[in-house]
Amino acid sequence: MEGPAASCEKATLAPGGRLRTDRADSPTPGLVEGTEPGAGQKSAMFVHAQSFEDLTAEDEDRREAELDQSGECAEDLKVLVGEKSAEEEEEEQQHNNDATSESRTKEEDVSGEAWRSHRKHVFVLSEAGKPIYSRYGTEEALSSTTGVMMALVSFVEAEKNIIRSIQADGCKVVFLSKTPLVLVCVSRTSQTDKELLRELQYIYYQIVSLLTLTQLNHIFQHKQNFDLRRLLSGSEYLTDNLLRRLDRDPGLLLSAVTCLPLASSARDVVSSGLQAAKSESLVFSILLAGDRLVTLVRKKDQFLHHIDLHLVFNLVGSSSSFREGEGWTPICLPKFNTAGFFHAHISYLEPASQLCLILVSTDREDFFNMSNCKQRFLERLSKRTAYPALKEALKCPGYSVAQVGIPELRHFLYKSKSSGLYTSPEFPDVYQSDGEQERLMGLYQRLHGSLHHPTRPLRSFYRCGETENLLAWVTSGFELYLCFSPLGTKAMAVSAVNKLLKWIRKEEDRLFILSPLTY
Repeated sequence: MEGPAASCEKATLAPGGRLRTDRADSPTPGLVEGTEPGAGQKSAMFVHAQSFEDLTAEDEDRREAELDQSGECAEDLKVLVGEKSAEEEEEEQQHNNDATSESRTKEEDVSGEAWRSHRKHVFVLSEAGKPIYSRYGTEEALSSTTGVMMALVSFVEAEKNIIRSIQADGCKVVFLSKTPLVLVCVSRTSQTDKELLRELQYIYYQIVSLLTLTQLNHIFQHKQNFDLRRLLSGSEYLTDNLLRRLDRDPGLLLSAVTCLPLASSARDVVSSGLQAAKSESLVFSILLAGDRLVTLVRKKDQFLHHIDLHLVFNLVGSSSSFREGEGWTPICLPKFNTAGFFHAHISYLEPASQLCLILVSTDREDFFNMSNCKQRFLERLSKRTAYPALKEALKCPGYSVAQVGIPELRHFLYKSKSSGLYTSPEFPDVYQSDGEQERLMGLYQRLHGSLHHPTRPLRSFYRCGETENLLAWVTSGFELYLCFSPLGTKAMAVSAVNKLLKWIRKEEDRLFILSPLTY
C-alpha cells in the first residue's frame, strides 16, 4: 500500500546535545558522555536517546498534533512497579518449555491449557475492540477476550483516567493506548511494567512502519469498526520475529546497535565507498552483516533513530526473499516521520553473502537509480583491499569473552551512550542453549529495570545468585552489565570493571564506528 513520501525537511532529528570532542588521555575512560570508550570522534549517527526515552512520547505528540490528533495524551506514561516476588526459579524452569514452542501456532486452541501456559501473550486490537494481532492462537477465536480488554480500557477512560496495568495471580497485564490502537501484554515473567511497555511500543511502531500513522488514523476516522487484518495480512511474521528479537536481542533492551568487529581502516574504506555512491534522493545507506552493522552513511543533518534501524533489521532478517534479487519496498520510519513512506532498495552483495545493503530513498520511482548506486559501490569496493578484509571478518563475526583476559567474567553488555552503539561477546558454553540465553537476558532485563526505575533509579546494582553473579553500572557516558561466575566476589567484580573498560578502549577502533560519514 502506497502513501505519501517521507519528507526529510520536516523530520530532521538532531542529537540532544553536542558531543564532547575531548577524549580521555589515559586508557581508563572518563565517565562523562563523549569521552567513554566507543564515543564517536566526529558526530553521532543516531538520534540521541536515553533508555526508555521513547515512553515519554514527546516527539509523537508533536507530530500527532500536526496531524490534528489532539486527543493523544501528552503526559509521561508513569507505571506502577511493585517489588518483585521470589518467582525466579519457576521462571527459569518455564524458559526451556517456551524455547521448544518458539514458532507461532496459529491453530492453537485458545481454551486449552497449552495456550494459557505461555509466559507472555501480546494482543493488538482497535479501539472498537476488533482483534488485529495475537502472538498465539487465531484472532477470530479471541474476539471475546479482546472485547473484555477493551471494556476495561473504556470503563477506566469513562472515569477520566487511563489504565496502565493490572497485577493478579502472578500475572501482569500492561496496556498501551495509542489511538487508534490498543496494545496489551499479559506476562508471567518478572519484567517490569516499563519493560513490557517498551516491547508494546516496538510492536506499535512495527505496525506503523507498514501503514504510516497518517493512513492508520485516516482508516479509523472513516470506519471505526474496520478490520485492520485485511491490510496487515501476510505481515504477521514480522511481528512474530520482532517479539522473538525482544526476548533475545540485547540491542532492543539497550536502545543501541552492535557493529561487526572490523579494522577501522577497512571500515573507513567501505564507508567512503557508500559516501561516493550517493544520489540526491538518498537519505541513508546501511550495510548489514546479519544482525550487525558494518557502516551507516547518512545525509547531512538527518539522523536515524535506533528503533527505526531495529525495524529495518527485523524486515531484512524476517524474509529470505531479498536474497533472490534486488528488492524495492515502501517503509515508514516512524521515529523519523510517521506521516509518509520512504522506499528502500534492499539487496545482498553476493547471493550467499551475509552482507546486505539497504539504500533508503525519498523517491518512489527511484529503483533504477538506487540499483545504479549499488553497482557503483560494488565496483569501488571490489578494487580495494577492504573487501577481502570484510569477507574475512564475516568468518568470525563475534569475539570470545576470553579475549578480554578476565577469568571470572562470563559475559557482558557495554553501551556507549553518545554513539548509540554497544558491544557484547558471544555466549560462552554455559549459555549455549536458547533457554539459557533467554534466562540470562531476563536477568539483564531485571538489572536494566532497576537502573532505570521511574522513581528509584540506581547507579549500580550487584546481584548474587546460585548460577551467576551480576553487576550493573550506569554513568552519564555508558551502561555496563557484567555476568560472573557465582564463586566471584563483589570486590573482584568492581576490579573487573576497570580492566574491561581499558580493554574496550584499546579495541574501540575495531568494535565501534568512531568516524561516521555523511553525504
